[in-house]
Formats: sequence, C-alpha cells, structure tokens
Amino acid sequence: MAVKIRLRRIGAKKDPFYRIVVADSRYPRDGRFIEEIGYYDPTTEPAAFKADAEKAKTWISQGAQPTETVKALFKKNGIL
Repeated sequence: MAVKIRLRRIGAKKDPFYRIVVADSRYPRDGRFIEEIGYYDPTTEPAAFKADAEKAKTWISQGAQPTETVKALFKKNGIL
C-alpha cells in the first residue's frame, strides 16, 4: 500500500481551500483518507498554512511520501 501525504480540495468554485491528508495513493483526490493533518488556504494574503508537524514527521518516518506541492509547503514552513 503506497501512502501519500497530499492536498484534498474543498471549497467553492474559484475559491479553493485544501486539507492536508494522509491517503492511500489508489483513492481519488477528494475521496477516502486515513488522517487529516492540516490545511492550506491560498486565497488569503499571505496564504494560510497549518499542519501538525509531529504527525507529518511520524507519517514520513513510516514511509508516507509527500506530493511535490505538499513537500514544498512543508519546506517553506520548516516541517521538513
């Protein structure tokens, strides 16, 4: 089972809001997930980002792979 840390899009049309979730890579983008570890709101200025660093590090140590976007967000906010 390939586990990924990725963004799950919620919010209205042209008003995105994302939750950072841990999910099996076979599940759809906005489908089933294992755990929610934070959120990202690109519409605010500056963009709002909040994630549980301990949970993220735990999942990564257990083999979960963050997507490119999530990896960039983690690096920008000092989690990785």
